[in-house]
Amino acid sequence: MKFSNINRNEIIDSLKNKEFDCLVIGGGITGAGIILDAQTRGMKTALVDMQDFAAGTSSRSTKLIHGGLRYLKQFEVKMVTEVGKERAIVYENGPHVTKPVWMLLPIYRGGTFGWLSTSIGLRIYDFLAGVKSIERRTMLTKEQTIEKAPLLKKEGLIGSGCYVEYRTDDARLTIEVIKEAFRFGAVPINYTKAVDFVYRKGMVSGVVVRDQLTGEKYQIFAKKVINAAGPWVEDVLELDQSKNGKSLQLTKGVHLVIDQCRFPLRQSIYFDTPDGRMVFAIPRDGKTYVGTTDTFFNQDKLHPLITKNDRDYLLKAIHYMFPEVDINENDIESSWAGLRPLIYEAGKDASEISRRDEIWESKTGLITIAGGKLTGYRKMAEAVVDTLAGYLEKEQGIRYQNCITKQLPISGGHVGGSHNYARFTWQKIAKGIENGLTSSESEQLVYMYGSNIDLVYDLLMENKSDALKYGIPEELLAKLVYSIQCEMVATPIDFFIRRTGAVLFNIRSVYSYKKPVIEYMAEKLKWHDTTKNLYTDELEKALKIASGTVN
Repeated sequence: MKFSNINRNEIIDSLKNKEFDCLVIGGGITGAGIILDAQTRGMKTALVDMQDFAAGTSSRSTKLIHGGLRYLKQFEVKMVTEVGKERAIVYENGPHVTKPVWMLLPIYRGGTFGWLSTSIGLRIYDFLAGVKSIERRTMLTKEQTIEKAPLLKKEGLIGSGCYVEYRTDDARLTIEVIKEAFRFGAVPINYTKAVDFVYRKGMVSGVVVRDQLTGEKYQIFAKKVINAAGPWVEDVLELDQSKNGKSLQLTKGVHLVIDQCRFPLRQSIYFDTPDGRMVFAIPRDGKTYVGTTDTFFNQDKLHPLITKNDRDYLLKAIHYMFPEVDINENDIESSWAGLRPLIYEAGKDASEISRRDEIWESKTGLITIAGGKLTGYRKMAEAVVDTLAGYLEKEQGIRYQNCITKQLPISGGHVGGSHNYARFTWQKIAKGIENGLTSSESEQLVYMYGSNIDLVYDLLMENKSDALKYGIPEELLAKLVYSIQCEMVATPIDFFIRRTGAVLFNIRSVYSYKKPVIEYMAEKLKWHDTTKNLYTDELEKALKIASGTVN
């Protein structure tokens, strides 16, 4: 069975007709990690998400697998140690969606970071994170810093610290983890909302769900249910009437995307603003993106919007650190806002609240996980599944194996390890050229799909005539066919935002090809005209939000 909404009825039948050991509510990176861990230990697992996979926080981060250098200032040594070491694991298991990049931390006279404190801090960071020798921090003079980043503010510049972080595509990372869980036998489904619980002797024994695409309601039974709903954790707890004790504090983070012709940044920068916040400026795919803000949020969780204040704050940060970059809000090509579901801490500002995760169980047996960081998703999943295994072993009298995900490649990551990744990509790019693609087209597909590239090429060759029929470039058609047949795409937004990132980093291409892509999806997924019009309107709204014409 393919991981495709073409097979949606078959997937739903499998959800209806068996009892699972574990059912996860929430298809972000935390839920994805849980089903992969649980399934590979021998548990029968399922996952539901009321939206698309990764549609919430897990497609709206700063897109870094980073160790949280700033948390050293808050003395959260344990967090820095754990997530710092996890960076290398996430990279090793999915080098096609994770890339080491050198980050520059500029040091200014009278600034937050001094030369000595930065040198010592980065050395401690490298030690805690177990950074390999070739990626350990170096300290640069003023002249060396300007050579690497000539756009930086020169006044008061002393030098910089240079250290490695890992850039990722957060949505694709989530999808790849879910696909690997599916390969092992898990049953994940998107657009399926938990609307009630099923109880047996007062304990949760399943979930009533509603298919968001058809309106059908049905039940899924499971020995244990995990609430990993991110910003919606408390909504799920309310369904169970077990919302008490711990509470969430949502904060909003905003990012702006600007074309490199207007902001020609070549070096990733991590800098502090006059109000003490830390901001990233990162070059990616011909663009520069800048973020993030950190403000309390209590509005529409499904559609967090970027306000004028959000935009102005980041534009001021750019002008402060890059005074030669003369940009304004008209230069913003795209943007996104995401929510962080943090554990509430009274009296703390948004940027001061800990990113730690917590796990707890309701009286009904519902297990909830909240908080945490993208980088630590695998360890969070391990902790949840350890807890889950304890319950199941006690009830069933069987023993599950220990976690194996530390050395388990995710979907697309089966390339022979990071040390072999470069050789793998050269070989597969050559194969793409043999299939009639250009070098740059092949390169982009190989970097996006990793070890799944042979299937991508095969699907392209089988459907090549559709490129001319629909007026879709072959590279885009390859992505579209693969996402429909193997990545559970249901709507144009799924494809243009979470499977390709085009709305964020190539929005002009979306304007150019949205119509033929929608026509193609309508035929393959058998949409009625009303459905096609609905999804067209949804995409138009998403484009307006991203481009800042809705606020």
